[in-house]
Amino acid sequence: MLLEFTIENFLSYKDKVCFSMEADSTQGLDDNYVVFDENKKILKTAAIYGANASGKSNLFKVLSTIIDMLKNSSNMNINDTLPIIPFKFNNTNNNFSKFEIRFIKNNIKYVYGFSANENYINEEYLYYYPNNKKALIFDRTNTNEYSFVKDIRLLNSIKEKTANNKFFLSTATTWNYELTKPVYEFLTEDINVFIDINGLKEYALEIYSKDLETDNKLKEFALNFLKEADINITDYIFEQFIFTVSANSTKRIYIPKFIHTINNKKYTLNYEEESLGTQILFILLPFIANSILNKNKVLIVDELDKSLHPYLVKYIVKLFNNKDTNKNSSQLIFNTHETNLLDLNILRRDQIWFTEKDYKTGSSDLYALNDFGVRNNENIEKGYMLGKYGAIPNIINDINL
Repeated sequence: MLLEFTIENFLSYKDKVCFSMEADSTQGLDDNYVVFDENKKILKTAAIYGANASGKSNLFKVLSTIIDMLKNSSNMNINDTLPIIPFKFNNTNNNFSKFEIRFIKNNIKYVYGFSANENYINEEYLYYYPNNKKALIFDRTNTNEYSFVKDIRLLNSIKEKTANNKFFLSTATTWNYELTKPVYEFLTEDINVFIDINGLKEYALEIYSKDLETDNKLKEFALNFLKEADINITDYIFEQFIFTVSANSTKRIYIPKFIHTINNKKYTLNYEEESLGTQILFILLPFIANSILNKNKVLIVDELDKSLHPYLVKYIVKLFNNKDTNKNSSQLIFNTHETNLLDLNILRRDQIWFTEKDYKTGSSDLYALNDFGVRNNENIEKGYMLGKYGAIPNIINDINL
């Protein structure tokens, strides 16, 4: 499970900010968190609000960039550049971009971080907490200076295979070092970041088709969800088409068709004939199902409310918060403009976050609702719309509420 991540000097974030999934001492909504190690409460969901261009999507791009860099690290050529984009509205800023992420994998806490620019990695480190005691796995400084406390001979041989623009974490995992494997797996497999939902269509349909060939768990989940969402779809089928790509290869694509039962009669609609909201929901469902049904995952969605009714967004959030439906304690983190979730009967104060841009400097800030003195009976939605917590467009002063 994700505990927190911090960023500094990347995209619109000039100064260090920290996003946390650790619950505070607030009482209530006990289903919304899971208890780890008797005294640490970890939240299952979090919502991020803010005006357009305030930094909401950039926060998620941080994680997607880290994931992509780690996945591609082993294939980097020595002169390849890293996709590091520092804060640009500062002509004197020559500092590195800095990242750190804390998480739990296999009931062990890990801390991984690094600093880098587009040309090379300056620092990189990994700690873990076996038996709740902090221990070093590796520490990298000045690009090529390393510290190890165990498996020193093996790790020294691995560092010689790590170029200036490659991550030691990726290289060590490629060479089957056991202590880095769970960390690499968490960062590259257990976190799913979706910035462009529509761009997932082909991937989602491939997941559906594979499930149909196995045990239909996904189909059962999807149809139950669509029924609960009051979408009049009673079944779906896939048509398979095979295209010739070249003389030696073909490509299969799967096109869904939806069955609607009206007055005991069945009617079939093509995917494109369904509403945009139904299409997006259908694309999201495999990833929601994979998180809830299969294993502990971190699902991060940009604009979860895109073309979805507010009740559907609320229903998805409740699926993750509910201990009976989310038995794997997977996490859902999303940004949204949908204010009906700003309700302390749905989300705790520590589950609501805001991004705000300083338009004098162009820098984004990130903070949580529990930074404010909020009463349990306070109308959070009204307060937000009135600008009480910031994170809204400046035109608020020109609107008669």
